[in-house]
Amino acid sequence: MRIVIVDDDIFVSGALKTILEANEDITVAGTGADGKDAVSLYKKERPDVLLMDIRMKEKSGLEAAKEILSFDGEAKILLLTTFSDDEYIVKALKYGVKGYLLKQDYNSILPALRAVQLGQTVFGTEITARLPELLAEKKTFDYRAYGLSEKEYEVMKLVAEGLSNKEIAGEIFLSEGTVRNYISDILEKLELRDRTQLAVYYLTGR
Repeated sequence: MRIVIVDDDIFVSGALKTILEANEDITVAGTGADGKDAVSLYKKERPDVLLMDIRMKEKSGLEAAKEILSFDGEAKILLLTTFSDDEYIVKALKYGVKGYLLKQDYNSILPALRAVQLGQTVFGTEITARLPELLAEKKTFDYRAYGLSEKEYEVMKLVAEGLSNKEIAGEIFLSEGTVRNYISDILEKLELRDRTQLAVYYLTGR
């Protein structure tokens, strides 16, 4: 797995490089200090995963993530930060970032990198705990305005609550295949990429 690390603290990026490269299957292809470095390094190295801080000078990690995902929608970006701000979480989800970990979740970094490489979405335990709050504060989502049926809206709500296809199927008495079809149809109608962005639409009303 080839990784690019971007953090405005050179000691953090250096320590992460040393620790991660202790694993034989991991190579750190480059390190940078701000969002501009992240964009240029991503274009040059096309890493399997971009591990990046959020608050940085010149260009933030969120701004860099948005730019990278605009030209490569398949980019796998894992944000690593000391801040668990709700606005950051929602923006990260909206942009299509694959993971958001707090630096305090130090032991989770390596498993998270491996999960993100496989296309999974990963959020730290404290971040996951905040999602119900965001759900409670969501704006009203007028699903009919988007051409969604009541059943599709119900599936969308359960996706936003973090349920798997199997759990959704059990909850509303459908087969997993039918649930997958519902989700595919919803993504197409809302012009979204994945279930993470689908959750953002439900959580934020946009």
